[in-house]
Amino acid sequence: MDKPRAPFEGIIKDVKGRLSCYEQDWFGVSGGMRILAPVIYVFFASALPVIAFGEQLHRETDGSLSTVETLASTAICGVIHSFLGGQPLLILGVAEPTVIMYSYLYTFSKGSAELGRELFLAWTGWVCVWTALLLFLLAIFNACNIIRRFTRVAGELFGMLITVLFIKEAVKGLISEFQIPKEGDPREAKYSFPWLYLNGLLAIVLSFGVLFTALKSRKARTSRYGIGWLRSFIADYGVPLVVLLWTAISYAVPREVPTGVPRRLFCPFPWEPESLYHWTVAKDMTKVPTVYIFGAFVPAMLIAGLYFFDHSVASQMAQQKEFNLKKPSAYHYDILLLGFLTLLCGLLGLPPSNGVLPQSPMHTKSLAVLKRQVIRRKMIKSAKECIKQNASNSEMYGQMHAVFMQLDRAPTLGRVTKELTGLKEAVMDCQDQDDKKFDPEKHIDAYLPVRVNEQRVSNLLQSLLVGFLILAVPLLRMIPTSVLWGYFAYMGLDSLPGNQFWERILLLFVAPNRRYKVLEEDHASFLEAVPFNQIAAFTLFQLTYFLICFGVTWIPKFGILFPVLLFLLISIRERLLPKLFPPDYLQELDAVEYEEIVGASRRARSLMIREAIPGFQELLATSAITDQTTVDPPSPLLGEADPWDEMTTGRGEVRLRTVSFYEDRAPVFQVDRTA
Repeated sequence: MDKPRAPFEGIIKDVKGRLSCYEQDWFGVSGGMRILAPVIYVFFASALPVIAFGEQLHRETDGSLSTVETLASTAICGVIHSFLGGQPLLILGVAEPTVIMYSYLYTFSKGSAELGRELFLAWTGWVCVWTALLLFLLAIFNACNIIRRFTRVAGELFGMLITVLFIKEAVKGLISEFQIPKEGDPREAKYSFPWLYLNGLLAIVLSFGVLFTALKSRKARTSRYGIGWLRSFIADYGVPLVVLLWTAISYAVPREVPTGVPRRLFCPFPWEPESLYHWTVAKDMTKVPTVYIFGAFVPAMLIAGLYFFDHSVASQMAQQKEFNLKKPSAYHYDILLLGFLTLLCGLLGLPPSNGVLPQSPMHTKSLAVLKRQVIRRKMIKSAKECIKQNASNSEMYGQMHAVFMQLDRAPTLGRVTKELTGLKEAVMDCQDQDDKKFDPEKHIDAYLPVRVNEQRVSNLLQSLLVGFLILAVPLLRMIPTSVLWGYFAYMGLDSLPGNQFWERILLLFVAPNRRYKVLEEDHASFLEAVPFNQIAAFTLFQLTYFLICFGVTWIPKFGILFPVLLFLLISIRERLLPKLFPPDYLQELDAVEYEEIVGASRRARSLMIREAIPGFQELLATSAITDQTTVDPPSPLLGEADPWDEMTTGRGEVRLRTVSFYEDRAPVFQVDRTA
């Protein structure tokens, strides 16, 4: 289909497409009360970062913004988006780019005599006004057509920058635990050297405890210990449980320790004057000097570009083609709505929210699990009824096909028939072989196509839950700040797996005679298609550019310009890199999709098992020996383990896993096995 070119064409097309299924978004929800499982899952994934960003903003803006404001922004924007948004699978929240930009804006405002701390929020209101205007223009003139020009090299560099800033914030926070806060009174007992030193040591213990246990909990699904549903539960809800665990441990200090050791999250209550002031910021916007009103256009350009990029990428990740979504996208309209939400947040003195990663693809993944449960249960029930009635295999397949068509929203007969080809062949193959019976649970699990429960209810409910946290401020104030520093470090490190830029950096440190070990593990496809010297050159270029971007963030008052370098990377990718690298290699290194190849040793083990064990296929039906990813038994909350867990990266990108013996391909990734 042709891309929209005329002004408003993209918005009109998006609105028409989504209006046609708007009623179904509300009343076509399948799964009943089971929808609460994805709601709770996404709520925890959204709430914890927002709380952490609130504490970061409180420190960076000297209390002008806090956790109350980040929660309010996330809840308000999420509720509005669930009703009016084009793509309801997209999760909105206050993200790290907003925190970074607002920190720079506060530094500039505080250093300006005409603004100061008093007019900081009023001036950022004008920044949001200009940002909204620019987002309106981007939506009207179909700027989403160019989002494809932000290739993997730009996306992963931006992701790495955010990762390093997370870790930087964690280190900065830990160091601050050994220091007296700006608002602290040095005469208080808790700020005397012994207690200050103890506070720092406790902060190290709590933050590293959170980091270690959170990273371990994310890998619980593949652990050899514990029963299946427990492993699944820990993998899905382990991180919030870790925060609760270490918060409880922080209260195990002796009674002799002064109150305030360890330090805890501070945010004003919603009914206190400093919180209520935000709702009246608009009246102070007229006090901002005219030159600063028009000067706000400069940071607004950078913020609009960041929001446009971040929001569009999050929306793309929530709608990856592997999810087989049936309803149309709405990129242009969602950017228009983002402009209105940014304007609203600016007038209310709140930091704006935009589409976030990895929460958006996590939302889609959890709904794919829920939809699979509903379809699977009814198809198995139908197949077992046919078996009881001694129906033929063709009749059984016809009944399952009918059930799938009934449960699938807006089904297309040709598409469904094609997607169920594998199941049909499995059913008919059992009919042709008398000694082989059709097992509904095994075969349906293996061949059931991906479907997502596309609706608006889950987004609305999780946004309301985030809003209810504002009333739980007394409980939030019990969380030690050091627990949040550990959580910042976790967010940074957890996003590294699956980032090809990071994986290529690690590859540079692998000894030449040990590189074959990389191919024995699951690895990116470019390792078998691009010579090592080209990989190293491309990585060094990207690393140098990253260090320049990171260096700019350290420049006082001018650190806000770092998005300019990200936008400049588009021209560098299109004009300079094709002259430095052969097109085929550049396409592999900067591929649109994340293609992963199963490791050689894993394939070899699978083949050895198949050849060594008589009757392997029969054994496979009753054992866990398989070369495919196994799925744990149901868990109490989700009902089923997330089958996407090992097939997605830290930012939610689907890995396209293939099997390809690299010795059959061109041996471009040379390795020395002599040592």
